[in-house]
Amino acid sequence: MADSDSYLKWAACLLAGLPAGCTTELAVVRTPITPSPAQIRAAVSGAVPGPASGPAFDPVSGTVPGSVPGSVPGAAAGPPVLSARGLRRTAERFRPDAVLVACTGPVVDILTAEVLAGLSPRPVFVTGLPGISVPATEKAWLFRSGCDLFVLHSGREVEEFSEIGRRLGGGGRVGLARLPFLRAGSGGFGGSDGPAGPAGPAGSGGPGVPVARQDAAAPARPRDRVVFATQAKVPRRREDRERILLALADLAGRRPDLDVVVKLRALADERQTHNERHHYQNLWQELGGRSGALRFEAGPMHEHLARAAGFVTVSSTAALEAIACSVPLLVLSDFGVSAEMINLVFEGSGVLGTLEDLSAGRFRTPDEAWCKANYFHGDGESDWTGHLVSLVGQARSGRLAPAVSLLDGPGYAAARRRARLRVEVPPNVLRVGYRAKRRMRRYLRALG
Repeated sequence: MADSDSYLKWAACLLAGLPAGCTTELAVVRTPITPSPAQIRAAVSGAVPGPASGPAFDPVSGTVPGSVPGSVPGAAAGPPVLSARGLRRTAERFRPDAVLVACTGPVVDILTAEVLAGLSPRPVFVTGLPGISVPATEKAWLFRSGCDLFVLHSGREVEEFSEIGRRLGGGGRVGLARLPFLRAGSGGFGGSDGPAGPAGPAGSGGPGVPVARQDAAAPARPRDRVVFATQAKVPRRREDRERILLALADLAGRRPDLDVVVKLRALADERQTHNERHHYQNLWQELGGRSGALRFEAGPMHEHLARAAGFVTVSSTAALEAIACSVPLLVLSDFGVSAEMINLVFEGSGVLGTLEDLSAGRFRTPDEAWCKANYFHGDGESDWTGHLVSLVGQARSGRLAPAVSLLDGPGYAAARRRARLRVEVPPNVLRVGYRAKRRMRRYLRALG
């Protein structure tokens, strides 16, 4: 189950990579950040079975033959959007061996501690983070400490979260998985006359760097697009976002042969995992930007990368997808390289660059050693499915000691009540309540 666009994409791809014979069902839990039907379709569209998985998983319906489908109120396609009560009923009917709780922290905690508590037989609760998680945070561990398996995506992440677990206690095992959507794209950028800079075209990063190959039977796709992947949280300042848009427009002016696309996480009226205060499309309109200089599009990232000659971001897991597809890239360092900017992991990667580089179309290919150490480890190093099989075996035999949540107790009761409202009250009703609460606070302050 997932509660937002990014977690849904991660969950769908992770399920698609399970070993053959696994029966799965995917659902979206209704919260104020529930993705729109279009976001849901985009999130699950890239969930194709991996080499070790069977063909059963259907990324459109979110189910496999023989699984128990949930109701989809008002949705034409895609996984069902369920209330907390509907989620509980589905779990009771499906009787799963394991539940993947692919949600934001407070929702993970409330689902495992209350909504899905007492299921019989008790499933193994699995959780994880859908992208770059460096540096590890205590907050992420606390919210997920009631889960039996925490899935992470690099040796560095496993080491950092394991250290937090040893220090704080609680939680269960920590497992390693390759980010499930890091697969080679459908074609490499095969020439040296594109916008790639001194580092050379895609695919030149050496034997350890993923290199996309063009299927000889498939028609060649034009590589004429530069994709900027937005991030809701960074940069925070409006002025910084405007600088990025102006650099993109400068590139479009210098290189009319390129289609410069701002890849949106969500349209202005859609929700996403984190609130976005300054939406790029709105900013461009307010700047009075030249019509046609930039295009703003949503949709699946893998479809954009299939056409990309260059990729740029401030901080986005999509940078790793670009590397997997051998697309030259830039991770902008103008606003700092830090934990706050969520780009600390790219130190030493060889892909950090500036807005000046972007304007000039100078993109990079990553350092081979960095790739091996960060997210591009060999499949043989991933151990999360082994942990899952072991835990399911213990649960079936009644020997599994459930993970201990560090948020049990009166000190966190109020926070859990708020989280319960998020999963039980319809979002439109909840928003009305929040607005009324804010108005009442302003009224009381005025009286005081």
